[in-house]
Amino acid sequence: MSGKVIIVGGSHAAVACADNLRKLDYDGPIAIHSREPHLPYQRPPLSKGYMSGAVSMDRLLLRPQQWYDDAQIDLHLSSDVTAIDRTAKQVVTGTGERHDFDALVLATGADPRMLSASAGGALPNVFLMRDLGDADALKAVMTPGKKVVIIGGGYIGLEAAAEAAKTGLDVTVVEASSRILQRVACRETADSFRALHAAHGVRIIEDTQITGIVEGDDAKASSVTLDNGDALACDLVIVGIGVSPNTELAVAAGLDVAVGILVDEFGRTDDPAIYACGDCTVLPMNRMPTRLESVQNAHDQAMIVAHNIAGQETAYDPEPWFWSDQYDMKLQIAGLNRGYDTVVTRPGKREGSVSHFYFQGETFLAADCLNDGATYMMCRKILAQDLALTPAMAADEAFDLRGFANGGR
Repeated sequence: MSGKVIIVGGSHAAVACADNLRKLDYDGPIAIHSREPHLPYQRPPLSKGYMSGAVSMDRLLLRPQQWYDDAQIDLHLSSDVTAIDRTAKQVVTGTGERHDFDALVLATGADPRMLSASAGGALPNVFLMRDLGDADALKAVMTPGKKVVIIGGGYIGLEAAAEAAKTGLDVTVVEASSRILQRVACRETADSFRALHAAHGVRIIEDTQITGIVEGDDAKASSVTLDNGDALACDLVIVGIGVSPNTELAVAAGLDVAVGILVDEFGRTDDPAIYACGDCTVLPMNRMPTRLESVQNAHDQAMIVAHNIAGQETAYDPEPWFWSDQYDMKLQIAGLNRGYDTVVTRPGKREGSVSHFYFQGETFLAADCLNDGATYMMCRKILAQDLALTPAMAADEAFDLRGFANGGR
């Protein structure tokens, strides 16, 4: 196939799809339509090094402008695709322009969930953390001594808390669930991060709902009220309560959508001319509909989509991995812990390193590796080879995990 490919979105998945098409010697026209005015950039560092200034804008870019020129990829910035005409095989932009396609890729990502305006979510010093504009706005106001309340104790909220604390702000995190990281990590991992944040002066309040954000005399948020009756004074608020996939285009076009755009193992939607990849999708994994919010999935699923557009039919077999950087702690996650019922803790070889292994019965699912990169790499190998690591093996510190990963012994 050498027809025109249009990719909607300025995400990692969008750029990875275009890149892989060219690597496969796809010689048809490729266009990327991104609603943002910036060259496509990495998002994970926004809540990590970029906010503190450790990562520059140049290092955020996925590719420089010259790469798009050399690869003959037509990059449309500030181009908001507002509709898909499936019959005519065209996309429609906010300016009314129509662009023909032979294959369409939706790489529209996900946007952060917002607090309602009635709860104070629209006040000018209440911030989200998803795109470059959010990060730049926060950098401008994050100065030492200010009080920040972070709503949400997931990875995004905790990463923002770490950057704020390192900058010298007075930081409080409020988590509605019984503990931080409840949806994504075991209690043992959460305990490590709670202690880490406490050591850096961050206050974490768990099992507590916010009831609203109070508007002060200056028309800005002045405090956050809690369901236990407390009020937390604040100079700014960061909301990190998860994301919602951007499915509006797909819904309006009549494509199958659940909690994301439904695709098969080839990245196809129920329209054979339309594909989707990245955070906006629901894909089959182990015969279960699955959403994977990660750079790994964005890259790997986009590569599969590129192969299939290029006529090299290839199925996607995800091998998930994730990471989080907070202070001097690097968490690396191999696998997906969905359905675990047992956690085995194993010290690493380096001082202070540890890994938590997730099992469902005797089946190894995933591992959280805290400053334990060697164990992380072994776990990825074990999962990729589907080796039968058991809880007893993981619990035995004398067991040769490296030999097992390299030879299955």
